[in-house]
This record gives sequence, C-alpha cells and structure tokens, in this order.
Amino acid sequence: MIQVWRSQALTILLCWLQLALGDQQAILSENAKLSNETLLWGPYRPNLYFGVRPRIPKSLTTGLLWAKVDSFTEVQNNFRHTCEQHEGMAGYGWDEYDVRLGGRQTIHDAGNMIDITTDFVKIPGGSHGGSWGVRIRGTPRENAPEHLVTSMIFYAAMEGFGSLQVSNEENDLGVEGTVKVEGSSNELGSFSLEVTEGPETNVHPPPRHKSYASKPLDRTIVASLQVEDANIWQAKALLFQHMKTEIDEMISLYGNENAPPPWQIFTIANNIREGNMHFVQKVFDGAFEFDVMFSSGSAPAPVTSEVISGAIKSVTESFGDRFSKVLAPKAPFNKSKYTAFARSMFSNLIGGIGYFHGDAIVDRSYAPEYEEENEGFWEETAEARQRQGAVKLEGPAELYTSIPSRPFFPRGFLWDEGFHLIPVADWDMDLTLMDEDGWIGREQILGQEARSKVPLEFQVQYPHYANPPTLFLIFDALIDKLRSGASFEGSTDPLESIRSAHLQRPENAKDYLRNLYPLLKRHYFWFRKTQWGDVKSYDREAFSTKEAYRWRGRNPTHVLTSGLDDYPRPQPPHPGELHTDLISWMGMMTRSMRRIAETIGESDDAKEYRGYETAIARNIDDLHWDDKAQTYCDATVDDYEESVHVCHKGYISIFPFLTGLLPADSPRLGAILDLISDPEEMWSPYGLRSLSLSSPNYGTGENYWRSPVWINMNYLAVKALLDVSQSPGPHQQRASKLYTSLRSNLVENVFKEWERTGFAWEQYNPETGEGQRTQHFTGWTSLVVKIMAMPEVQKGGKIKDEL
Repeated sequence: MIQVWRSQALTILLCWLQLALGDQQAILSENAKLSNETLLWGPYRPNLYFGVRPRIPKSLTTGLLWAKVDSFTEVQNNFRHTCEQHEGMAGYGWDEYDVRLGGRQTIHDAGNMIDITTDFVKIPGGSHGGSWGVRIRGTPRENAPEHLVTSMIFYAAMEGFGSLQVSNEENDLGVEGTVKVEGSSNELGSFSLEVTEGPETNVHPPPRHKSYASKPLDRTIVASLQVEDANIWQAKALLFQHMKTEIDEMISLYGNENAPPPWQIFTIANNIREGNMHFVQKVFDGAFEFDVMFSSGSAPAPVTSEVISGAIKSVTESFGDRFSKVLAPKAPFNKSKYTAFARSMFSNLIGGIGYFHGDAIVDRSYAPEYEEENEGFWEETAEARQRQGAVKLEGPAELYTSIPSRPFFPRGFLWDEGFHLIPVADWDMDLTLMDEDGWIGREQILGQEARSKVPLEFQVQYPHYANPPTLFLIFDALIDKLRSGASFEGSTDPLESIRSAHLQRPENAKDYLRNLYPLLKRHYFWFRKTQWGDVKSYDREAFSTKEAYRWRGRNPTHVLTSGLDDYPRPQPPHPGELHTDLISWMGMMTRSMRRIAETIGESDDAKEYRGYETAIARNIDDLHWDDKAQTYCDATVDDYEESVHVCHKGYISIFPFLTGLLPADSPRLGAILDLISDPEEMWSPYGLRSLSLSSPNYGTGENYWRSPVWINMNYLAVKALLDVSQSPGPHQQRASKLYTSLRSNLVENVFKEWERTGFAWEQYNPETGEGQRTQHFTGWTSLVVKIMAMPEVQKGGKIKDEL
C-alpha cells in the first residue's frame, strides 16, 4: 500500500495484486522497493499526447509538441500538445503498454498528415528508480505531400528544488549532434537527458532563404527559459510566447514581402543559458526518427540508442506473452483482429494512468442545508454553495490513478476507478484515494493543470456527497483469488513476484487487509451515516427501519452523485426519497465488508455485517419492488405524505441484479430477465439501453443516461448473467442464451466502432450503435477486454474448454 499524507487528511492509495508499495513494516519490503522502482517513471501526464514524469511531487517533467509547418495561417492550430477532442486525429493511443516496462503508442495525426510513434521503455538499474528512453518516429501519411515539413519540439523542466542545465556549448547556429541536459534533485540524484540527432536517413529542409545562414535547420535549436513552477504545465502557451518574439524579429528584419518560409520562421531562439525549462526543436522534411534518453547517475551504464532498440523488442515480447496468458480473448473472439483490439483497449486503460499532485477545492462548511432534510432542499443547498464561506484549498495531495479519457476527463473519478481496476487487477494493480473520516471525493481534481479542464461549477468537492463504492468490487475479486489458491508455477514473467506478491503469500495479503480494514470500515460507516434514507417518518412497511438509502446532492434534473446524472428520478425531489441503486450498492459493499472481516478473522464484525446484509436484501424487496410494474423502483412521498413508487424502467430497475444481490432462484429474477431481453424495453442489438424504449423520458433532455448504451453497466449485466448461467435454477438456460447474445452484441459493436473511427467511446447509440459523446474513452469502456476474456457458454450452461 502506498501512503500519501497531506496536512490535514490521511490519504490512502488502494493497490491491487502487488499490494506492497509503501508499508515500511511490510514483510515483503524488498518486493515493495522493487515495485516502487518499476513504477517510478512513466508517461504519467496522460492529458498530453506524450509526457514523461516520475511519481514525485515537483520534479522533472517532460513533454512533446509538433506541427506541420507549411502555412503561415494554420501553424498555431496545427501544434499538438494536450490531447483534445476533434483535433484532426484519425485515432491515437497505446498499441501495447505495461505500466512496469513501457510500450508503444501510435498517433494517427491526419490533420498534420503524419503518424507519430513513441516507443517508451524503462531501463532498470541504480538506486533512483532506473533510467528510461523513448524513440520518436514520424511517418508521413498516404495523403501527405512529397516534402512534408514537421517541427518537433521536446521539452524538459524542473519543478521545485533541483537543477537542470544544457551542457552543450552555446552556439548561435544551433547544436550539432546530440543535445545533452544534466540535472540533479534530492529524489533523483544526478542524471542526464540526451536528445539524439537520429539516423542519417533524417532529412531537413534545404536553404531557401538567406535567414537559413543564421539558423540552419540541419542543426538542433535549443532555448532555455526560467519559468515559475506554477506555469510550467502551460508549455504550449510559453512556447508560443517565446516563438512570437522570434517571429517579430524576423519580420522586422526581412519584411512581410521577403519573409522566410513558415518552417524557418516558426522556430525558437538559439539561446542556451541558465534556466529550469529547456525547449529542443528539430525540423524535418519527410520521415524522421530520434531518441530521448534519461540516464540515472546511479545506473551502472548510460542509456544508448542500442539499449533502447533491445528494450523495445523485449517489451513487445513480454507484453505479448503476458497478455496471451492473462487476458486473451476467448471464443468466438479468439481471432487475430480481436486480439489486436483487446491489446490496444487494455493498453490504453493502463497507458492512461497518471500521477497528479496539487491542491483540491473543498467545501468544509458542513452547512445544515447540505443534510437535505426539507422539501425544496435543492434550492437551499444551491444558496449554501453560493456562500462558499468555508470553500478552501486543501493539500497538496498525490494521486496515482487511471483516468476515464485523456482528452476530456484527464483526472481521477471515484466510481470510474473501481471499474478501471477490474481488468487491471488481472494484470497488476491500480489506485485511488480516501479521506481520514471515510469520505472519498467524487472527483479528484488536484492542481491548476487538472482544474483547467473542469468547469468552475464542478471544481468544489463536498464531504457529504458520495459516489458509488465500486472499489469494493475489487476486494471481492481479491478474496476470490485468495480462496481459489491460484498457482503461479511456470510463469516466465520476471516481475511475477512483484505483480502477485500477496497472492503467492496469502498471509501477507491478510496482513494487508488487516492494516487497511479500519479505513474501509470508516468509509463504510460514513456511507451509512451520510446517505441514510427515512423509513419511519412515512410508515413504510419493511423488514428493517434502518436499511434504506438516499443520494445527497440531487436537484430536479440530476443526481450527479449517483453517477447516473440525468437518469429520471421522482419529481419533484423529496427528502423522503429512497433510491434503488444506492441500496444495491450498499448491499454489495456490505457483502464485501463481511467477506473481508471473515478473511482476517474479525468474526464479530462479520456477524454484524451479515445482519446488515440480510436486512438490505429484505428491504430491497420490501421498499423497492413494485408488483404492478414487475420491477424495482425508486420510492418517494406523495402529496398525502404516503410512500409511493416511481418506476423508470432501465438500469435503475435491475440494480439488485447488476450488483449480484439476486440469487439464481429469486422469484424476481424472471421479471428482470424479461425486462432485459425485451427489444421494446432495454434490449438493443448493441447492448442494454440505459432507459427503456417504452419510457416517455427515452432520449429526452440531455439524453446522457436516458437511452445510450454504457459499457460499465453492461459489463455488470454480462457478469451477472454468467453467474446465473452457472447456477442450477429455473433461469439457468435462459441466462446462458442472454449471456451469449449480450456478450456478442457488445464486443462486436465496440470493435466495429473502434475500427471505423479509431476510438473507444464514452457511450453508444442504441439505435445505430455509433460511438458518441467523449472519444478516446478508454476508462471503463475497456471493460470490453474482460467481456472478451469471459468464457464461451454452451447449452445447459456448460463452459466450453478451449484446451
């Protein structure tokens, strides 16, 4: 477990298979050290097309920019740096990536008529987390002109304490050969960073203007700047500001009528000096290649281009071998085209892991309006938020997490993270955050760079607002693996002892759970305390007067805290509401806590959780089942102060099934399967609709969760159907058929859209199957990899043996 401390709150990072990342008392201290070292460096700036940094606050940070420079009017729009939607990309992302070794990313930049490949590799050795290198290649696309001129700019900057200086001698004409930067910091020790000239096949624009004599483009241009730490992340703006000075000087010198060509004029100054940020520019004609090499001073030998070549080959072989053993698609998806798709989807999930450091905006006022106890509470809470008397910056904190989408959501999301963990858990590990009183912020927006992508109204986090506790899905999976006694004999992965350290030594896994248990328990009871629902005040008949739940943070149009945003809810909002999805999440969470308690020998707690679990299961039926609608429904209070159901058939209606709370012999299961399988309700050729086709709200308003197909919910449905298909009961045969059909529909459609557009999407249109909303949504849409890796089920529920 990694532990990160901030001034007022304990922050924990929940890890997966190699759980030994920071506990100083861990028995596997050597594995923990090795694990930290293999994870120190990475492309941990996922909001950029490419940017490497370590998991250290205020340290070395790097990035890459490029543009086609054949026009004076389009250059500024052509420069790429941060991932953006609809920026002229024909697709981009990792073809293969292992968080501990590295991988290959391909960027199909149709707008700039070039494909950029970044081969990033880690080189172990030394006492400071090893070294790394990246090979950057550009290949003109088929429609590119014969002489495609591309400007490539790599930059490195040092935040905080440390030094970073270009060691080449200053030359007004630029640098011949390799650019070398030397630096040091307390955490990294001494190091060097080299940018090579590249092979002899590289071609540069020839002299076409007399300005070439003072700035020949067959050399590398280096400009040094001194930049405040808070502004380093704005590298593109800093570049443009610097470049404008050069452009103005050239125009002043040569005039508009005799101006140099665009590739000559859009260059930085040859200006090597002291600074903490250094831009390195190369201008190419046609295809190109060069290396960037970081060598730790404590490593036994510096990185060379030959070392990078060998590491690229090794990483490719290692990734392919492990993927075929851990996540290989099963029939009918065990074909090469699906394998390439699955590898890419998974690689982009873990290639989207980022390291974030900074402060967060939190409202700690605990205003009484936030309890939402009065009718019209949404208006009161809106007024309380406007006061913002206790809104303040907290931190700094650290976060190591996989993000939902590099261009649109490059930050941590709590309920997304639990889904992200599911496929990564089979491979290695992932992380998230928790607060000292059990609260985990819905969005983890750390620092100004992260906030730059978030509308103002969503930046403040509130300690009374929850989010679905999907992290507990992973604890269930961990316990399943521990109880199955998985064998690792015969593994050829040299990192297996790190990736699965605790699974190989179950007692250490139990120690880990014991250490974490008080925090999980705090989180669990925070949920019960803050999201409780009112049973007694409205004379509701139920097995338990305590097991009822209501999301805080809703208004007439949205329940953002539920994750289902605009899904229809009772109108108007009422403090007496009870929410089907939330009590289902609480049932799942309670089951997980009970299993954890059993695993670590907390028998009294396990007995207590079992009581809660039974009461929740009974109350789901007592409070939420509607005999007339034959489905589960939210409850509210009518004008006569009586409890009534409000039924909006869709994902909410099947939540007890999605969270595994309906046994195979449940009397409600048949009606749930009817709803799922009916084309006039939830079934579509592309997956389960979020809202029933029969609903008057279908496709209305924002239409975010009012019709589209979402992969995370469909994954839960596929898994639940598989579980029923493997359990004797009246619905086993039917569940088997639905499982097979739904699994096929989902995979085929996501694959089809990936092939057609080059992207995974946030959601899919239930009428056409087309991907929509956010592109490059490789967070929970990557669950399609787990769906492909699920077994093929034959008649009678028998799993097909592929051996």
